[in-house]
Amino acid sequence: MAELFTLENLVALGMLTLLQAVLGFDNLLYISLESKRAPVEKQARVRHLGIGLAVAFRLVLLYALMSVIQYFQDPVFNLRWLGIAEGEFSLHSLIVLAGGAFILYTATKEIFHMMSLEGAEEGEREVLSAGWVVFWIVSMNVVFSFDSILSAMALSKVFAVMATAIVIGGILMIWLADRVSSFLQKNRLYEVLGLFILFVVGIMLLTEGGHLAHLRLFGNAVHAMTKTTFYFVIGVLVLTDIVQSRYQRKIMKSKLD
Repeated sequence: MAELFTLENLVALGMLTLLQAVLGFDNLLYISLESKRAPVEKQARVRHLGIGLAVAFRLVLLYALMSVIQYFQDPVFNLRWLGIAEGEFSLHSLIVLAGGAFILYTATKEIFHMMSLEGAEEGEREVLSAGWVVFWIVSMNVVFSFDSILSAMALSKVFAVMATAIVIGGILMIWLADRVSSFLQKNRLYEVLGLFILFVVGIMLLTEGGHLAHLRLFGNAVHAMTKTTFYFVIGVLVLTDIVQSRYQRKIMKSKLD
């Protein structure tokens, strides 16, 4: 642990902790929305347990990736559907593609659920067992982990530095999870915004997985959505929501006057 307290490693630790916080935003949003599918009295425990297990799995994944990173990058199979779809799929790309597809499906299903008259009442939402929700939280965290771990490995080669940043990031997520969930519960309109952000996250993961697989659709290469583009889209969504909310309040006030 002495190597952790050198100036170089302390600077790297600060950068990695900030990176974990930024990249953990979409993960935290997914956890807050997914935990609502558990029984109400178990939702807080599900969030804490899910994040705790996810951090443990992330440390195991970090150790594994440092040892066998090449196995995740080697092609598993090739797709040769000339003129329609071509690509070389590695284990890494398959995990990211599966995670993106699942998040896209989850966000779309929840959006339609909120739009349906039958799903207007919270009590009618499909309730899953706490264990099943924890399973999905941990599973999806593995998908989100690849980005943060590979980015961490580019900034530092010291396991203790990366592991400490992951643990600090996990503690921050546990501290914020209940607050984010409570905010969405009290401000239900922002839950719609959260679902559309999650939808964009799904698209980002699909494009990243396609890029990793060197996927070409109808002769056109699939390019990964950059983080700059992602945060720009999120910024536009948030700004649109703020402007629309204020505009609606002004309309309601003018009608009352």
